[in-house]
Amino acid sequence: MTQQPIQALLADAVTRGVAPGLSAAVVRPDGQIHTFTAGARGAADPAPMDPETVFWVASCTKAITTAAALELVARGALDLDEPVGRRLAALAEPSLLEGFDAEGAPVLRAARKPVTLRTLLSHTSGLAYDFNSAETLRFLEHRGQSLGSAGGLGLPLVFEPGERWCYGVGIDVAGLLIEAATGRSLGEALSEIVFRPLGMDDTTFDPTPEHNARRAGLHARLPDGQLLPIDPIPPLPADLRGGGGLCSTPKDYAKFLRAVVHGGGGVLSPGALAGLSTSQTGAAGVGEIQSVMPHVSSDYRPMPGVRKGFTFGFLQNHDALPGGRAAGSLSWAGLPNCYYWADPVSGVAGALFAQSLPFADPRVLEVFDAFERAVYAS
Repeated sequence: MTQQPIQALLADAVTRGVAPGLSAAVVRPDGQIHTFTAGARGAADPAPMDPETVFWVASCTKAITTAAALELVARGALDLDEPVGRRLAALAEPSLLEGFDAEGAPVLRAARKPVTLRTLLSHTSGLAYDFNSAETLRFLEHRGQSLGSAGGLGLPLVFEPGERWCYGVGIDVAGLLIEAATGRSLGEALSEIVFRPLGMDDTTFDPTPEHNARRAGLHARLPDGQLLPIDPIPPLPADLRGGGGLCSTPKDYAKFLRAVVHGGGGVLSPGALAGLSTSQTGAAGVGEIQSVMPHVSSDYRPMPGVRKGFTFGFLQNHDALPGGRAAGSLSWAGLPNCYYWADPVSGVAGALFAQSLPFADPRVLEVFDAFERAVYAS
């Protein structure tokens, strides 16, 4: 593999101030993983970025939690269409937010349809996030809560399950369902199903002091484009871990992507792979985020003009990208500008991690696009 073009584009991005440092990994058709790094671990940490640098990967967690849930379905421990309220009492009678009264109080009614694992994993459950749903944000503000204090089980639905696609806490709730089905913590369950079999030794919900000693610094992008170091995100509460709690490295995450594009890697079953790679919804706007909290996320409209659907866990492009991934490829991202794709047709995958907010930074997205094209050109 010719490494210089990829290495050069990462180094150029650091020079241009896209990030203090960047780390990337590529899965090749032969299954080999190549790593690339440039710059420093942070604006306040001059230690060189290297393949062992640990990142908070946020929503990159979702695909792994989804894969574990699908493995439990294959084993008969979970059912895609069973109402989750049978295992999670908080969702036995889910409430739907219809609006707000004249005093600004939420108007709630009982949902007519149950929430199921199928709707949780495809983001069609009606559960949103605060940063992409004005209604959810207003509900939390009225209650004097944040997403962190309300948790995945403390939010109302914003539409009937199955009606449409909306990015939200569904996979966080799926993580709780995994715990209910296995009688183990989510970290223990994922370690047994995914991490240990794939050798993902640096992927964890609870980073050790040794992990933290090699953490990349988190930053906020200021209006003038400069990056301000900010405090790291503390470990997320249990009911928000399944959708965003993991720390990892691009090299470790690439081991999971390699299993996805190389027939399961002896770990993911055919049933789980089918769920990960089959679109469940193709509604207009699938995969798009309209932000209502611009300090957290910018608007996100991936692959404009390309036909897309959402599988269990991934955004899937139904058209090939010129110079890049084939039709049927899988992708998603993590809040601090971590991005990846997995192309089962070509046996190629790639991950590019930064650590900055808000999400969907056009500077990082431009580098990610160039990175993908460089991988296919090499």
